Amino acid sequence: MNFMPSKMRNIGISAHIDSGKTTLSERILYYCDKIHAIHEVRGKDGVGAVMDNMELERERGITIQSASTQVQWKDHVINVIDTPGHVDFTVEVERSLRVLDGAILVLCSVGGVQSQSITVDRQLKRYHVPRIAFVNKCDRTGANPLKVRMQLREKLGLNAYMVQIPIGLEDKHEGVVDLISMKALYFEGDNGQTVRAAEIPPYLAGEAKKFREELLDAASMHSDELMEALLEGKETEELIVEAIRRGTLAEQFVPVFLGSAYKNKGIQPLIDGVLRYLPDPTEVRNFALDLDKNEEQVELLCDESKPTVALGFKLEDGQYGQLTYVRIYQGALKKGDELYNTRARKRFKVGRLVRMNSAAMEDITEGAPGDIVALFGVDCASGDTFCGGKLNYAMTSMFVPDPVISLAIQPKDKKSADQMAKALNRFTKEDPTFQTYVDPESNQTIIKGMGELHLDVYLERMRREYKCEVETGMPQVAYRESITQQAEFNYTHKKQTGGSGQYGRVAGFMEPLADKDYEFVDAIKGGAIPNEFIPSCDKGFKAALAKGTLIGFPIVGVKVTINDGQSHPVDSSDIAFQQAAIGAFREAYPKAKPVILEPVMKVSIEGPTEFQGNIFAIINQRRGIIAASTEEGAFSRVDAEVPLSEMFGFSTVLRSLTQGKAEYSMEFLKYGKVPQGISEELQKAYQEKRQGERHG
Repeated sequence: MNFMPSKMRNIGISAHIDSGKTTLSERILYYCDKIHAIHEVRGKDGVGAVMDNMELERERGITIQSASTQVQWKDHVINVIDTPGHVDFTVEVERSLRVLDGAILVLCSVGGVQSQSITVDRQLKRYHVPRIAFVNKCDRTGANPLKVRMQLREKLGLNAYMVQIPIGLEDKHEGVVDLISMKALYFEGDNGQTVRAAEIPPYLAGEAKKFREELLDAASMHSDELMEALLEGKETEELIVEAIRRGTLAEQFVPVFLGSAYKNKGIQPLIDGVLRYLPDPTEVRNFALDLDKNEEQVELLCDESKPTVALGFKLEDGQYGQLTYVRIYQGALKKGDELYNTRARKRFKVGRLVRMNSAAMEDITEGAPGDIVALFGVDCASGDTFCGGKLNYAMTSMFVPDPVISLAIQPKDKKSADQMAKALNRFTKEDPTFQTYVDPESNQTIIKGMGELHLDVYLERMRREYKCEVETGMPQVAYRESITQQAEFNYTHKKQTGGSGQYGRVAGFMEPLADKDYEFVDAIKGGAIPNEFIPSCDKGFKAALAKGTLIGFPIVGVKVTINDGQSHPVDSSDIAFQQAAIGAFREAYPKAKPVILEPVMKVSIEGPTEFQGNIFAIINQRRGIIAASTEEGAFSRVDAEVPLSEMFGFSTVLRSLTQGKAEYSMEFLKYGKVPQGISEELQKAYQEKRQGERHG
């Protein structure tokens, strides 16, 4: 069934944990006839909610399960998209928010704006996603939607206005008054499926009039037509809706709906609100980067006749193979089409095309521009761009931050070993910031990621999804070694063992290099070392850089110049000069005053201004340097540079010192020198480890 893009909405439901996100999703599916019975999240019937996410999601607040479910409401199509929650999953958060055109921000009428509501709102602002707010749980003791509306203004800085007021609260919550049509709405039938419009109860008439005037006054700022109509007393519903829509799309207005998902009240008007106020795919500007023109920005048009551009934003490993969720940005996607994966540089044919409805799927023949569909059996990674025609576009720049923390893992038994390989293979495909390799020396499997939570989640997923038990070693920081002064070398490598031996002499000096890891300079005159052996010297120095003698980590920032040497007509060879270079490096390295470098992270902490002193204190305790601090209303942001080795366990400490209201993100900034005391401890630990290995 083909729909016009203007009749389509791609929305996400964002909320603090336990605000009723899953219950609301369940009601939306029910009223749109997607499911025929309502199951509760903690239902007694033993059936979980359709959109309910795994235990791990509830515990950690991250998205793992279905990426998109499509429902139909009136003559529109709505794709409801799961949104992930945590900054450690930088790549995934970015891609999922990119796929959303609008969002419903769910808040609890008792809890109001909580710590994760703040996080979610900040992400929506960062990616310019327009939103409407839904104050849920109006049936709970202590419910106060008007207080929540004030918190939206004060804590989140949103221009929030009620489009409804409640008819009764707590156990007397009966329905809502719609301030646009000025009707009272009651939700009747077994599951509130019948909406009955009636006159506003007399005791609420004055309050409704007051809030309507406030709403119209704010909405008229976005529409001259409405302002004129108000002056003449001729305002219509269409004019009011159009003005609110304009303000919402410009991210300068947030309509506030209310109800109780659990008690089946207020959901249908909220779905109407999604159609009325959130953008369709043609109203959102999307850009791609043209890889043939040096990543130049190109605007994509939601037009069926243009060549296809689609983004594979999420992968899922199902029982029938890999499923790739795809958002079509330009052109259409048809079964049998040939597409080009711009990252893998491979062409492929679209085989099976399906539409996902939570866990169920239906086969379709084509997807319209703006739609979200899924492809089967396409070999790709999360975030790949698929293009039709001769286009070579990427939807996101190819920059992926380097992982900064690594962990050694080993399976507990043979069965776990097989499962571990499967899990790692899948996770590295899904998430480019999660990497794995086998250390050639210790033969251990090492996983690398963006932070502790990142690796924790993947280990937990191994246990739950793959029944794979693993043991982990200590998180390891990627240290480096470097030199601080010039040192000379003059080394002769001699080896005589019956027949031809090995001989090579290499002389010169090494010095610190600022902006590169390594540079080799050939300053040999008069053929002291024959030309064919110069590359051998370079190879030898590179081999010596792979492992330093202080703590066994790679050496960076070294410029090596060779200016003299000697060869033997019979005994000189490629291997002899490689060995001579390695010996020369080891001779000069201790004289060049080597130091240990550690990764320094750029840490950005955001939280209420009242906790700023606590935030400064924990940065100082962790050898951090505060680079900048800015205050925006009740919120402040602190940017600091902190060594990675000091960031372990940081999230727990930060949460306990800020009542869970602050959050942080970190990315690699540079390598910095390790202080003397810590450097000595690291060297001592390395020497002990080596002695243990020798005796072992």
